[in-house]
Formats: sequence, structure tokens, C-alpha cells
Amino acid sequence: MRIGLVVNPIAGMGGRVGLKGTDGKVAEARRRGAEPRAPDRARRALSELADRDDVDLLTWGGGMGGDVAREAGFDPQVLGAPEGDDTTAADTERAVRAFVDAGVDLVLFVGGDGTAADVAEALEETETPMLGVPAGVKVYSSVFAVSPEDAAHVVRTFERTEHREVMDIDEDDYREGEVHPELRAVPLVPVAEELQSSKQLGGGNVEALAEGVADDIRASDKTFVLGPGSTVGAIKDALGFDGSPLGVDVWRGGEVLALDATESEILDALGEENVIVVSPIGGQGFVFGRGNPQLSPAVIRRCDLEIVASRSKLDTVGELRVDTDDPDLDAELRGWTKVRVGRVERRMMRIA
Repeated sequence: MRIGLVVNPIAGMGGRVGLKGTDGKVAEARRRGAEPRAPDRARRALSELADRDDVDLLTWGGGMGGDVAREAGFDPQVLGAPEGDDTTAADTERAVRAFVDAGVDLVLFVGGDGTAADVAEALEETETPMLGVPAGVKVYSSVFAVSPEDAAHVVRTFERTEHREVMDIDEDDYREGEVHPELRAVPLVPVAEELQSSKQLGGGNVEALAEGVADDIRASDKTFVLGPGSTVGAIKDALGFDGSPLGVDVWRGGEVLALDATESEILDALGEENVIVVSPIGGQGFVFGRGNPQLSPAVIRRCDLEIVASRSKLDTVGELRVDTDDPDLDAELRGWTKVRVGRVERRMMRIA
């Protein structure tokens, strides 16, 4: 199989430093100490394919694939290189068009929804399928595998393709707490169980749930790390403060310790006993790894976990998922867990 690999090396950099994306914010992300996320995600996927004699890897130069491909054990065919130090959407599209001209069977890309839209645009009017290794902050599209390892499994085993959705949002609106997903393309993607669903918005009435959780938080002396989204947002409202709707806030003892906090700010605010309160993404079921990279492995390991969701949201997901950038932590989190669905009610759900 001939695979064209393209990596967006800056994808996801803004997440842990509180920027909710990297579009137009690369310099600011670096100023805040952000580290590249996509190369390691690419390496994890490629390492699962490196022993396959039937994989012929084509890629783009430097950070767009060539470097990580060699680190993973490949001797790739490099068809070109980015034009500047910071890669652009145009670089991605040039790479993908070169892959198509070279007759690849699949374009494997590493990035987020913006990268997916760029790849899909370059593949328009072709029959070449695409598959995403998720590395962005916001990953709403259904063209991504659940994890880098799942992407490798899909590459090894898929036999047919289907059309799936590429969704994207305006990151400036996203930073202001507004989410307006836009359908950007419907490209061909491998058929596989290891692909995530498109994000669904909304989730039903959560008033009783929010009041119950807020009452418990007020009665506790623990530190609470409150994740993004409308469900946890209702808990913030019930606590009586104007939280960041798409960011992470930290609360303890009736006081907001951090608003729209970065990973380092969360770590600084943690106490002896800490609880993360998060809600899975509707339609996808992700608890960690989509939209909340500030909740890093370092943060998660210092906290207990409280998952909250309306019954209607859980009905759309089937099972929960995690993708923390730490495979060992993912394995520790998997299994059956209780999800709070009301003032006191809970439902057993499996983290797959």
C-alpha cells in the first residue's frame, strides 16, 4: 500500500496553554511554552506500521512528515518541503496533491479539523481516501481515528471506504465561547469501527444534575477542576460564577482560583485532594483528548474523576473514550465507571 503522510507540526500546540487552538496563535503558543504535539502522535501511528513490508511511505519534508517517519523506522520517499519555517495550509494542500499525482492509496494526515479541511480540499474530485490521526485541540470531524494506534490498525485492515463529514469552526469565535460547526467537506474515508463520530451539539436538561453537583462542591474542601462545555457550564452557573464556557476553571472553598486556566495554572492551583469534573462530548463520547488538552496527564494523575452528563447525551455515545497523549494513562482509565446523570442518580458506562 502506498501511503501519503502529511503532518501539521503545529496542530494542537495551543491547547495546554489555554489558547483553544493554534490558528493565528503560533507565536503566542510558543511564548507560553507550548510544545509540539503532532510529531509524537504521528510517531505513535507510524511505529505500528514500521514492520510492514507492504507499506510504501511517501511524505513531505522536515516537520511535515519526513523527520518523524525516519524516527519511526521508515525510509520514506520525500516529494517536497514546506516553503517557510512555519507551515501553512497551502503547504498541506501542495503535499496532498503531490501524493495524488504519485498514486497513493491513502492520505494519512496528523492534525485537527483545520488540517482535515485542507486535506479534503486538495482531494476534491479525486477518489483517494483520507484518514486522520487526531492531534488538534478541536476534533469534531468523523474522518479521524480514535487514537494514533487505532489509525494504524485502520490502515492495516480497511477494505472499503465511505463518505464522512469534515466539520470545522472559527477559532476566534471558539475562544469567545461560541461554537458554530460548519460542514466543510464529505471526503472518502476507510470504513472502520475505530473512527470517531462527528460531534453532536446539545444534550438535554441538566438543571437538576448541575444543582446536585454544585451542592456537593460547596460542601467539600477539595479543589475542583471544572472542564469545558455546556453541561459543566451549568454547574459553574449553579455555583454562582461566570465561568469560561470552553475553558477550564478551578474552584475551591467558595473561591475561583483560576479562570480559563492553562495546564501550568491548573497544576499550580491544585491542593492535596482534587477532583476533575468533565462531561463527554455528545456523539463522540470523549472524556479527555478533545477540546480539553489543558487537562493533561500530569493534571489527571493528581485528581479523582467525576464524569457528568445528561441521560440524553449518554444515549448518543454508547461508550466513553479517552485519548490523553499517554497510552499508559489511557489504559488505566479504561473500564466501567459511574457517570452522574442527575441530582443523585448515576449510570454505569464503559470507557473503551
